[in-house]
Amino acid sequence: MKKLLILSGKGGTGKTTAAAAFIRFAQARAIADCDVDAPNLHIVTPVKTEPERFVFAGSDKARIDTGTCVGCGLCAQHCRFDAIDERDGVYRIRETACEGCGVCAYVCPVKAVTLTEDIAGEQFLYRNGAVFSTAMLKMGRGNSGKLVSDVKLAMTKAAPNAKLAIIDGSPGIGCPVISSISGVDLVLIVAEPSQAGRSDLERLFKTTQIFRTKAAVCVNKWDASPEHTAAIEQFCLEHQIPFVGKIPYDKHASAAINRGISLADVDCPARDALRHIFNQTGKLLG
Repeated sequence: MKKLLILSGKGGTGKTTAAAAFIRFAQARAIADCDVDAPNLHIVTPVKTEPERFVFAGSDKARIDTGTCVGCGLCAQHCRFDAIDERDGVYRIRETACEGCGVCAYVCPVKAVTLTEDIAGEQFLYRNGAVFSTAMLKMGRGNSGKLVSDVKLAMTKAAPNAKLAIIDGSPGIGCPVISSISGVDLVLIVAEPSQAGRSDLERLFKTTQIFRTKAAVCVNKWDASPEHTAAIEQFCLEHQIPFVGKIPYDKHASAAINRGISLADVDCPARDALRHIFNQTGKLLG
């Protein structure tokens, strides 16, 4: 199985739009959305079946038994993360702030506080001709990299005979991106034509170099700033990064996204540019 990961330096660059089009062009049978903090590939990749669901356990969180609690306030006094609130003499844990250190349980004189396994998120695996693996991490939870690894593993196990897997990654270069890059054959970086876009591209390229993973670059909405697009092309030339194409600004793209359909299904210049980029990327993948 060849694995293509599509990344961008920030949200809104066009990464998911490109991924959805590639899925349609390739008729891909193995798909993953590894943006577990804010997954949205399912919006433009219709899924008609009910998914298999898997609970993702994170680190422990504190729980206060209000029936046992005597309201002494020692837990709140000793919490370094200000994760315990008091209202009308009742103490409660704010899950998003709790780090599970266990100090509150240690100081509680009546053992009203316990550490219990926290459900940090949920995985979904759809089977409808193709396999689509995704997940949603709860707000404020860590372990996003571990959840991304589980999403990729579920896709690989469920579609062992697929020739190509298309993976939509997270924006930036954080833990979920690092976990996404691990084990893929090629990273396609979708850049935007701006100074910030070039900086994002440089950071992403350095990240792929650390993992010794091949990278290619395309520019979305290139005609919004031809001079910055030219600078990105020059950067790719200097660093021997394959530059696989440019996507023009196209109002059809926004209309397609609002309708919840892939740009691959719309006859427009952006679709034609994406098809060219898909073909060039396919050559790099072999």
